[in-house]
Amino acid sequence: MYIAAATLSVILALASAAAGGPKALLKGDVPAALQSHMGLSAGLVRFVGAAEVAAAGGLVAGLFWQPLGIAAAAGFALVMLGAIGFHARAGDYADPALRGNALAPVALAVLAVATAVTLSAAM
Repeated sequence: MYIAAATLSVILALASAAAGGPKALLKGDVPAALQSHMGLSAGLVRFVGAAEVAAAGGLVAGLFWQPLGIAAAAGFALVMLGAIGFHARAGDYADPALRGNALAPVALAVLAVATAVTLSAAM
């Protein structure tokens, strides 16, 4: 069970770092789209990015101390639930052109929950 937990942790950490890095630095198209399309402030975008990067670090450290990995996966799932709420409020799930990007937080939330459950079972 630990191999599955470690694999899910690494995959989620890579996805979390890739998603959070540009937001924390306000670099690229994603932070600009979050600010213009969703109306988020630059500070909130940086905070979300920093939370995602912190989750990545917690997931990697959680390979050695599983309670930290469980907490990081659960925290990342909460961040993704917030992202789902913002996408729903912006109407992205109703627009076929935006639906693909809006489903990424759903998939990542499912992955985060699966990671937390697997890490818990591996303890």
